[in-house]
Amino acid sequence: MKVFRKIKELAEWIHAHKGEGGSVGFVPTMGALHRAHLELVSRAIKENDVVVCSIFVNPIQFNNKEDLRKYPRTLESDLAKLSEAGCDAAFCPDEQEIYPGNETKHYDFGHLDKVMEGKYREGHFNGVAVVVDRLFRIVTPNRAYFGEKDYQQLQIIKEMARIEGHPVDIVACPTVRENNGLAMSSRNSRLTPGQRSEASRIYKGLLMARKALSEGKAKSVDQVIRDVVSFIDSSPELRVEYFEIADPETLLPVRDVRQAPGAVGCIAVYAGDVRLIDNLSFN
Repeated sequence: MKVFRKIKELAEWIHAHKGEGGSVGFVPTMGALHRAHLELVSRAIKENDVVVCSIFVNPIQFNNKEDLRKYPRTLESDLAKLSEAGCDAAFCPDEQEIYPGNETKHYDFGHLDKVMEGKYREGHFNGVAVVVDRLFRIVTPNRAYFGEKDYQQLQIIKEMARIEGHPVDIVACPTVRENNGLAMSSRNSRLTPGQRSEASRIYKGLLMARKALSEGKAKSVDQVIRDVVSFIDSSPELRVEYFEIADPETLLPVRDVRQAPGAVGCIAVYAGDVRLIDNLSFN
């Protein structure tokens, strides 16, 4: 596996492969790789001639500087995992390489970045969009792979690609879960054993909501939301920040029970000081 730290060297390598008619698959990450990341790489390998995985902890998407400081950095281990998985190239730039000057670009995503995550993490999605746009311009992939766990982020990236005119196919991949249902995340490594066990309530709560709405037993969407929040908050280890049942495309809240079976449940929960997000389609 090739490891690149400079844009110019990576661009030359990609140009050579594209010149031979090859397709490029891209998996952007912030490192601390786990099985879910490797599932993205595996799918990309199956669908492309060469695969590039980036490892870059993007500072401008963190509205909480302490969260940035605590974000796990395991580059040596990450590179070993990528090599074993069969990835062709890893791009591991430093901050100066990605942001040589002050970054002032600002996107208008309408309400897409104002609800749910956007409401609680001001500026987060603009930072995500800026870095993914930058990476798309560097890697020029045919296909880019993202996990559905970050559902709202996925919609933002699709909109950014449309705005910027990137000729890339955004491939959404199913959420990978631990044995207890907890969505895999790099932040899970910061959970205590007790928190990890109790965090299984997040997925159970989403399943409760889907069952209530799909079976037509729910009197109201608001009641379903209250029931799920109560179930999760009954654990002393957990605290729900938000739980929304939203339209899968607009991300606006759904309040009509008749529309809810086609919606997506999106949730953010604190386990101690570790913030976990998850979602589930009710379709």
